[in-house]
Amino acid sequence: MKRLPTALALALLGSGLLQAAAYATDAPSAPPKSEINAAVGTGATFTPPPESSIPNDEFGKMVKLGRDIMLDTPKYAKAYVGNTLSCVNCHTDAGRMAGSSPLWAAYVNYPAYRSKNKKVNTYEERIQGCFMYSQNGKAPPLGSETLVALESYSYWLAKGLPTGEKVAGRGYPEIAEPAQAPDYVRGQKVYDAKCAICHGADGQGQYVGGETVFPPLWGDKSFNWGAGMGSYKNAAKFIYANMPYGMSYSLTPQEAWDVAYFMDAHERPQDPRWQGSVAATRAKFHDTKFSLYGIRVNGKLLGDTGAPKTR
Repeated sequence: MKRLPTALALALLGSGLLQAAAYATDAPSAPPKSEINAAVGTGATFTPPPESSIPNDEFGKMVKLGRDIMLDTPKYAKAYVGNTLSCVNCHTDAGRMAGSSPLWAAYVNYPAYRSKNKKVNTYEERIQGCFMYSQNGKAPPLGSETLVALESYSYWLAKGLPTGEKVAGRGYPEIAEPAQAPDYVRGQKVYDAKCAICHGADGQGQYVGGETVFPPLWGDKSFNWGAGMGSYKNAAKFIYANMPYGMSYSLTPQEAWDVAYFMDAHERPQDPRWQGSVAATRAKFHDTKFSLYGIRVNGKLLGDTGAPKTR
């Protein structure tokens, strides 16, 4: 685990958050989670290579830059980021963790058709979408150093995996359907008990010295309505398998669904695919029961914030 700056460690120690601070500062240097074997379609196993095996050459420099971008995206890809999130917030352990949408599993499955934009996407195009939606920023140009670095890091992590094969650990694990329809009130109770200590009672995250320690889950500094986490089904799968950090699968499926619903029932930046109205944007991009965009919750029409802000 990467060592925390002294001032940050002392501040977190005083607030009882030091142990959980690994969420924002995980380095890919061999915590136990990094060594989880993931079964591939052939029945073999796969373990991402250790950081120590990154080559000490020009290619290795690009791999290390990709890793740094993963861990601190606002610092290393500042020009393309519009919030305070880093890639590691959704791809834990610097993109190595099975069941947390690891980069090694994604890399070997592109190019691929995506229903989100109804075309075959290259891996670089897939990453561009992450910057547009999850980072609420703008797409780095194809061939830019940022995309080349992230692709190089993903390629290095995936060394030895077959292309185009199903890989266990890809994406987020499926979650059982809830016994009861996801509920805001129940979700708030789960959030207050299990999530607020890290992400704040107001969902705005935790910051020390301008550094994001725990990411915001809604509001202007979080992901926008076009992000994958804007589907509370996707959010429930991620939460169930990965949260609270270091306590995977400690929530029941019902709790994961409820708290995901609660999280997504808050306002956030506008979908950059804005069609001129909430109704039109929902009809084209959010016509699913798992999106609360364009739905009235607690008297508030979610997404009714006008055109997206330009950067």
